[in-house]
Amino acid sequence: MAEPGAILLSVTGFDPAAWLEELKRQAPGRRIVTEPDGDGDPSIRYAVVWKQRPGILNRLPNLAAIFSIGAGVDHIFKDPEVPDVPIVRAVADDLTERMSEYIVWQVLDHHRKGPRYRRQQADRVWSEDRMQPAARDVTVGILGLGLLGLDAARKLRLLGFNVAGWSRTEKTVEGVDTHAGEAGLDGFLAVSDIVVCLLPLTPATEGILSKPFFARMKRRGPLGPATLINAGRGGLQNEADILAALENGWLGAASLDVFQTEPLAETSPLWTHPRVTITPHAAATSVPAALIPPMIAQMEAYERGEPLTNLVDRQAGY
Repeated sequence: MAEPGAILLSVTGFDPAAWLEELKRQAPGRRIVTEPDGDGDPSIRYAVVWKQRPGILNRLPNLAAIFSIGAGVDHIFKDPEVPDVPIVRAVADDLTERMSEYIVWQVLDHHRKGPRYRRQQADRVWSEDRMQPAARDVTVGILGLGLLGLDAARKLRLLGFNVAGWSRTEKTVEGVDTHAGEAGLDGFLAVSDIVVCLLPLTPATEGILSKPFFARMKRRGPLGPATLINAGRGGLQNEADILAALENGWLGAASLDVFQTEPLAETSPLWTHPRVTITPHAAATSVPAALIPPMIAQMEAYERGEPLTNLVDRQAGY
């Protein structure tokens, strides 16, 4: 029997020790390395990556597949030499559930006036806002109806919110008011009191959350001007435009988990804006124990002659 293919773990920006330990635990019969054995290492069949060093994958002649550690894959395409092999998205119930928890938390926080009451607590002010709409009177619009968006939509509906969804192409989702393409964006924004962004970062979506987008958002609703929640990618948003939209009344509030540059600079005015909630890219933390097992299962299935699943569409960019 042929020796199972080796795995390259290539990450930058954080300590990969936990991922390396989990790979060794889940795949004891495989060689796991953080560096190829010289240029053209023929033993490496799979790469598990996050912001891999540019060019490192293109020198592996027997590379069969690339696995992303995170839900997004734009970090892989920043390597101009990424080879033309299948790219597998990170898909696990744990990752999906964590994202839905974050979305539900932020939606409820804005719905139930959390930012206002935290400010009042800091100032020791006792003042109830009696203009509290019911969930059934509020529509949450989700930009991106992939696996994460669909799960969040289902859980928000269980809480009684109306849910609208926007996607690049037409989709039909039970109980969700769906819109698609550029032609459907105005209709989506016209009904959305809270806009949740879960879009992938692609050339088509880069900078979408900017002045032209905010100018089309709902101005009057049960919560006042619409609220923005971005748990997608930092490259989707223009932070100067978010601040301007908050000041001119196009946006009522914002919860931001991702930023154009991370960590967010200490000098950013977003930190101290009274209607901005900041979290440190923590919406859906990638946990090795949850994400490594399905990767190994895919590798084993592939070696049995079965097709890879959850593949990235290179043309679409996600």
